[in-house]
Amino acid sequence: MANFFTPPQAKPLLPKEKIDKVFKSMRFKVFLGSFLGYAGYYLVRKNLSLAAPDMIAEGLIDKQGVGIAASAVSIAYAFSKFVMGTLSDRSDARKFLTVGLVIASLVMMAVGFLPFSTVNPAINVTMLFVMMLFVGVLSGMGWPPCGRIMAYWFSQNERSFKMSLWNTSHTVGAGTLGVIALLGVGIFADLGIEQTWRANFIIPSAFALLIAVFCWWALRDTPESCGLPSVADWRNDHSGVKTKEKVGEKVSFKTQLFDYVLKNKWIWMIALANAFVYMVRYGIGDWSPTYLQETGIMTAAESKVAFSVHNYVGAVGTIVCGWVSAKFFKGKCAPPNIIFMALVLIGCLIYWQVPALAAATGIAAKTWVYVALILIGFCIYGPVALVSIQALNLVPKNAAGTAAGFVGLSGYLIGDSLLSKIIVGGIADKSWDMANLTMVIGAALGIVLCALTLKSEKKSE
Repeated sequence: MANFFTPPQAKPLLPKEKIDKVFKSMRFKVFLGSFLGYAGYYLVRKNLSLAAPDMIAEGLIDKQGVGIAASAVSIAYAFSKFVMGTLSDRSDARKFLTVGLVIASLVMMAVGFLPFSTVNPAINVTMLFVMMLFVGVLSGMGWPPCGRIMAYWFSQNERSFKMSLWNTSHTVGAGTLGVIALLGVGIFADLGIEQTWRANFIIPSAFALLIAVFCWWALRDTPESCGLPSVADWRNDHSGVKTKEKVGEKVSFKTQLFDYVLKNKWIWMIALANAFVYMVRYGIGDWSPTYLQETGIMTAAESKVAFSVHNYVGAVGTIVCGWVSAKFFKGKCAPPNIIFMALVLIGCLIYWQVPALAAATGIAAKTWVYVALILIGFCIYGPVALVSIQALNLVPKNAAGTAAGFVGLSGYLIGDSLLSKIIVGGIADKSWDMANLTMVIGAALGIVLCALTLKSEKKSE
C-alpha cells in the first residue's frame, strides 16, 4: 500500500515547443480537479448540521449530543490533517485525495442507514460520534494533497490569488451540500420515506463518489512527473523560501516537522489566529440551521437555503480577499485578514442582535439574519484561505502539507471542535443569546491575532 502512494518520479522533459501548451492545459486540469475534489469532501462533512434539527425534533438526539457528535469530525480532522499533511508530502497527491474521498463518501452514506434508537439518545450519540470520527480521519486526506498541488503547480507571486480562487471550493462544496440535501429530502418525501432527514447523509455522498471519479482523471502530482519543468523555472519566479529539494525527494519527518514548522515562531502565531477564525466560521455556519429553526425565525427549508447562501457568498468573498491581497498588498495576507475580520465582527454583532434589530426597525428578523449571514459568509472565508497561504509561504514546498496540517490542527481542534462545537453547543443548550455573543468575542480575538502576524511577512520580502 505504501508503494501505491509513492510519488511518481520526474520524466524526461517534453520537446520545448510543447511545454507551454501542455503546462497551461495541465494547470487547468489539476486546478479543476483539486477544486472539485476538495468541494467533494465538504459534501460528506457537514451533513449532521443539516439533519440535526429533524433528529432533535424526533427526540433522537439533543443539541449537546449534536455538538459532541459533530466535534468528532473536527477532533479527528484536526489530527488527521496534521498527520496526513506529513504523509501527503511523501505521497502522490492524485491517489491520496481520491482514495480518501471515496472512503469518506462511503462512510457518510452508511450513516444514513444506521438504526437509530428512539428510546436511548446516548446510543445514537455514540454511533454518530464513531462514524463522524472515521469521516474526520478520512477528511484529512483532502487539504494536504491540494496544498501540495498548489505549491508545485503555481509559483510564489501568483499563489495568493490562485489559492484564493481554489479555496472557494469548500464554500462551494458546503453551499452545494445544502442544495443537494434539500433536493434529497424532497426525493425521499416523494418516495414516502418517513425519516427524510436520512437523505442529508445519503444523497450528497453519492454525488461525492462521482466527483472522486473525475479527480482520478484530472489530477497529477507535479509538473516534473508529467515531463515539464518546475513552475518556478517555467514562470521565471524564484521568489519565496529557497530550498534544495528535488522532485521525488523525501525529507525526513523530523526535518519537516521540527526544522521547518515547530521551530518557526510565526507558524505558531498563525496557527493561533487560525483557531479563532475557525471558531467564528463554524460557530456561525454549523449552528445556523438549528438556531434559526428553534427560535422560529425560519423553517427547515428556509434555514437550508440560508445555510447555502452563507456559503456561496463566501466563494465570492474569498476571491475578493485574494484579489485585495494581490492588488494592494503585494500578496501579503495579514492586512486583508485584519480588514475582513473587522467586517466579520460587524456581521456577528448583527447576528447576535437580530431580535432587537427586528423590534427596533420593524424589518423582519429573516432579513437581518440574511444581512448577517451574507456579511459573515462573504468576509470569513478570505481569512480562512489567506491564513493557510501565510503558512505555506513560510516553509519549503516539500513541507507545505506539514505546515498546512499544523495550522489546520489548531483551527479544527481548538477553533472548531473545542470552541465552536463543544463550548458553543453547551452554551446554546442554555441560551442562544449567549452563544451568539461568544461569536462576537471570537471575531474580536481573531482581529487581534491576525494583527500580530503582520511581521511574519517581512521575512520573505
